[in-house]
Amino acid sequence: MKAGLFALSEAEARALAESRGTPCFAYRLDIARGRYAALRDVLPERAILAYAVKANPGSKLISAFAAKGAAFDCASIGELDLVRDALASGARVLLAGPGKSRDELRAALAMGARIQADGIEDFERLDALLAAECGPRSGLASSLSVNLRVQPGSGIEETSPIIGGSSPSAFGVDEEDLHAFLKEASRFPRIRIAGLQIFAASNERRAERLLENHRAAFAIGERFQKETGSPLDLLDLGGGLGIPYADGEPELDIAAFGEGLGALIVANPWFSGRVVVEPGRWLAGPCGVYLARVVRTKTSRGERFAILEGGLNHLLRPLLTGQSFPAVAIRKSSATAPIALVATTLAGPLCTSLDRLGVSLLPHLEADDLIMFGQAGAYGRTEAMTDFLSHPAAAEHWLEGSPSA
Repeated sequence: MKAGLFALSEAEARALAESRGTPCFAYRLDIARGRYAALRDVLPERAILAYAVKANPGSKLISAFAAKGAAFDCASIGELDLVRDALASGARVLLAGPGKSRDELRAALAMGARIQADGIEDFERLDALLAAECGPRSGLASSLSVNLRVQPGSGIEETSPIIGGSSPSAFGVDEEDLHAFLKEASRFPRIRIAGLQIFAASNERRAERLLENHRAAFAIGERFQKETGSPLDLLDLGGGLGIPYADGEPELDIAAFGEGLGALIVANPWFSGRVVVEPGRWLAGPCGVYLARVVRTKTSRGERFAILEGGLNHLLRPLLTGQSFPAVAIRKSSATAPIALVATTLAGPLCTSLDRLGVSLLPHLEADDLIMFGQAGAYGRTEAMTDFLSHPAAAEHWLEGSPSA
């Protein structure tokens, strides 16, 4: 078992499953805090580290990052509510999303979050809210600084459909339409575009590729500032910091990433503001595991199956991306002899042939053996189809360090 892919040892996972039951997610807050500190240490001073709440909105995780001084990238009114409970001020919050409702915009205004506008409708709704709600006793300013999300037209390489690179997108304003958009947005003098959000990568483990994308973002920002004559105070570079999901995949070199980002800031003297980096998966993924027991096994036309007590109702990512979470078998009895491994399809209990969690090389499995999935602290429970077929939800356990410590 590659230790870096699993937050618990096999012995710790077995003990936790026996004491608390399965299926379940278990998260180690000490690992999450350590990763936050490590990334913060290598980022340049002018970088704001904002946790992308969508990766894992657990309140204990949000509170742990808030105590470290994190900012937060939110994408719904529910995420705003979670973050508001952990923060004394909304000044460290950004609200993104291609379809923000009036209620979401109103909530963001009330807590002082920076809004990432995606289209002219955001400007229209914000202008109406400012006109209606910014009276002398409201506590709200009568003018507003926002970021504008720009969908780059070139210079961004991304193969994942999750974000989509420079492909047609529901996100933001297309770079080639920016000039026309600025004319339309000038109808709303209460709203000033003071920053840009340019985010087009997902789970990238190559520092040089992330930096290439950020270089393109700086170029867009420079052209914007020259055209408008208005200085930018924020350049939000988004997330995309990746983690490995299989043995042999390299880790992202965060020291090289931080050093390169610092050099990029220095190389762009036109920009005097701050950059935002929005990792979610990189911070949360390695802190969590998912544990599920084998219900039954079978061989069908030469293919070995293990049917588990949880499937895409608990882990949807393998179906969405075609990439499995790393998995290890923890058998009821320990064997001392060499173990033969066989390709095993891990299936869930749902009445659909889509319910697959991937194929892993595993020993011969029996009912009640335990499977531990690693890197499951991000895009696990809250991305899943929890209510599909009404199976029970997986429990969540938040651990302060090793459960055997």
